Amino acid sequence: MNSLIGEKIGMTQVYLPNGKAVPVTVVKVGPCEVIQVKTPEKDGYQSIQLGYGVVKPNSVTKPMRSHFQKYSKNIYRTVREIRTSDAQYTSGTIIGADFFKVGDHLSVTGVSKGKGFAGVMKRHHFRGGDATHGSMFHREPGSIGSSAYPSRVLKNKKLPGHMGHKQITVKNLEVVEVKAEANLILLKGAVPGHRGSILLFKRD
Repeated sequence: MNSLIGEKIGMTQVYLPNGKAVPVTVVKVGPCEVIQVKTPEKDGYQSIQLGYGVVKPNSVTKPMRSHFQKYSKNIYRTVREIRTSDAQYTSGTIIGADFFKVGDHLSVTGVSKGKGFAGVMKRHHFRGGDATHGSMFHREPGSIGSSAYPSRVLKNKKLPGHMGHKQITVKNLEVVEVKAEANLILLKGAVPGHRGSILLFKRD
């Protein structure tokens, strides 16, 4: 098992022992509880189910409430299933930020910030047209169709539309510092999402 659930706290900078300042993202990792352990004999594959973020019972549906009551004393807002070949975990095991070590490189998966409906200059970095001399062409996408052949707009044409709010994975982020008592780790660089967004951390 090499993954944990957490959330984004914010960004700051820290100084390394060599005096160099580096930008870091402060993330809360865990505590995650192992809710259910799936086995090849019973379920056909090996995995564990992790829960993060304790909430009130009324915050989840009745089927999920019954599922939690079967395996745990707590109700969690986020549940993720992690495939693993490790059989050492049992229901009720708590895993914290000390699961990762300084120097580890992680892949962080989350949902990027939503930007709403955006034009082609913001969404696809089009240069736009002349701003002067009455060109009447400033931020428009320009012509999008073909001539007699193929007489249609081709697929994947870059046009205005919904920007952001997509699942993104940022790879190879180095763990700069681990604050196990507070379940915080500092990652060199940026991670997707807004403050408080749920993230999945996977050791590369």
